[in-house]
Amino acid sequence: MIEINGKPLDLSTLPALSQVEQAIVQSLAATDVVYSYQNPKELSFELALRTNILQASVALLQSGARFESFQKSYCNPRFWYRMPNGAFQLRQGVRPSSAIDDIFYNGQLYGFECATAIIMIFYKAVRESIDQPSFDRLFQQLYLYSWEHDEDLQLETREGTDFVIGDCVYFNNPDFAPENAVWRGENAIKLDDDLYYGHGTAIASSEQIIFHLNQQRRPGSTLSAYLLNQVTRLNFRFVRTFSDTGYSPRTGLDSAIFVEQQRLSRFM
Repeated sequence: MIEINGKPLDLSTLPALSQVEQAIVQSLAATDVVYSYQNPKELSFELALRTNILQASVALLQSGARFESFQKSYCNPRFWYRMPNGAFQLRQGVRPSSAIDDIFYNGQLYGFECATAIIMIFYKAVRESIDQPSFDRLFQQLYLYSWEHDEDLQLETREGTDFVIGDCVYFNNPDFAPENAVWRGENAIKLDDDLYYGHGTAIASSEQIIFHLNQQRRPGSTLSAYLLNQVTRLNFRFVRTFSDTGYSPRTGLDSAIFVEQQRLSRFM
């Protein structure tokens, strides 16, 4: 359910939206949780930022970045130091916005696991939703390692099943084989009703992701992987305060991403 200034939102009163934005609105409205906004601009910002999360997910898939463990991770040394633990530390003198963009433009120079991929997607979505000077000022100490992130990238993780398009969910694999520890689970961005992007599983349905994880279990195991009742998302209201210049994120975005998701889902 969606509320604006304390009143239920009449979806018929919304201005023209892209297919992606329409899907996000329906996703918000379909849950039992009340999503409250102070004004229409606040909702508009969240729609744009969630759309940017989807775009970043597809861009990362198409970038050529590989799925690797922390031990085998690698990055573009022009922008990042690879630390002994497999993390990526921003080089001195490099603009944070340029370093994040490089992951998506030159993905073939990168290899990392799924949690780090989700953090990269969130950074990229914020980078596309606020002005560049503000992003560079906020994230001068970028350090990419698993779920570690800058305090200004406020992520909220809680129990629940109100999965909204643009949220991160987790597929748990409790009986993973020790030699396949990288597949103890899969972090994934919800792209549509039952369509997810996970670094390592690409774009797939929940059934397909669970099937993949089940192939990585202990021999003879009958304990299936499953979608955990947990959701992780950005603090959209907080992100909106980042920009010093009043930059407005793109709205009415092209629906090609939505069409591509549908096309891919038919072949998976």
